[in-house]
Amino acid sequence: MKLEFCCPTLFGLEGIVADELRFGGKLTDVRAENGRVLFSGDEDTLIWANMNLRCAERVLIRLAAFRADTFDQLFEGVKAIPWEDFLPVDAAFPVKGHALDSKLHSVPDCQKIIKKAIVTRLGGHYGVSWFEEKGVRCQVQFSIMHDMAEIYLDTSGSGLHKRGYRANANAAPLRETLAAAMVKLARWRGRDALIDPFCGSGTIAIEAAMIALNRAPGLMRTYDAEKWSWVGDARWKAAREQAIAAVRTDLTLDMCGSDIDPACVVLAQENAKKAGVGHFIRFEQADAAKRVYPQSGVLFANPPYGERLMDRESAQAIYRAVGRAVGKSELRQYYLTSDPEFERFYGYQADKRRKLYNGMIKCDLYMYFRPQEARRPFGRRDSKVPNSGKRERR
Repeated sequence: MKLEFCCPTLFGLEGIVADELRFGGKLTDVRAENGRVLFSGDEDTLIWANMNLRCAERVLIRLAAFRADTFDQLFEGVKAIPWEDFLPVDAAFPVKGHALDSKLHSVPDCQKIIKKAIVTRLGGHYGVSWFEEKGVRCQVQFSIMHDMAEIYLDTSGSGLHKRGYRANANAAPLRETLAAAMVKLARWRGRDALIDPFCGSGTIAIEAAMIALNRAPGLMRTYDAEKWSWVGDARWKAAREQAIAAVRTDLTLDMCGSDIDPACVVLAQENAKKAGVGHFIRFEQADAAKRVYPQSGVLFANPPYGERLMDRESAQAIYRAVGRAVGKSELRQYYLTSDPEFERFYGYQADKRRKLYNGMIKCDLYMYFRPQEARRPFGRRDSKVPNSGKRERR
């Protein structure tokens, strides 16, 4: 079946997801837009995208897009969709969505109209007037922006960042999709040593290990579309077997995660074991400001921002201490923080910065990849931070 898809993404990750689809999925009809990536394919594409995309939030089937200035237009537009091709007679089809800058601004009213239109269409096809909705879950989503309505069917169920290995997390967890994006931006593939001195629940190191081993991020979890008869069990089974066969088993990785909190170290070890990469990563208790750093390799860090854990001044003191501790090493370094003054306290101007969002928190990824002697010390300025580093486009 020819299908149109939409993958919502965290802002700043659209280009990475588009590249995953082009190079990993070998798709040509890929269009990146703000906060989402559009593409087309079939049932096999649906399965591959769910199981293999590392930086997308979910995989939606884009069923229709039309103008909806009135409830009548919304009703007729939804009713025109061939719902019988997707929903069996006993399907559970809850409706959720949002409406922004549109004449139809009441979300509950839009939900009722969409639900009514689906029931009308399915009632005419199946010859029934009441749907118990006790069967497979088929989540309907809608978006109405500037009077344009888009209707989707969610194939993923839980968001794709829920890989299945992190049942528990520390107080300020990093989203798995964002951790994977950091590793992809650094182009780390396991050849160099990796260290994360603020490992928390171990997300960055675990995602990095999965990338190096070519382990599909969705291998351990289930999806709503697995239960849809029109997709087919055989396709899902074949895709899982293919993903398992693609995992590399011949690698030796030099990976270390550390945290000052011993509870985080235990948690990270448990999560890595659940993810199937526990024997590739060593986790240890250490103070990021005092530990010994390797002279080469890659450092990834999601240090405290001064927003969710500790205050801003304490976080900035950590930036300064880590800058001194890393010292003259040749480590390539990638720091994610929301503090616009990070470079001043760290002591060096970043070679590049990239705007990313950690949930709703606007952050920058500060990237240091020049040789140590070529790094630019940050001048002692107490007012505004200059436009240091080169801002990388999304």
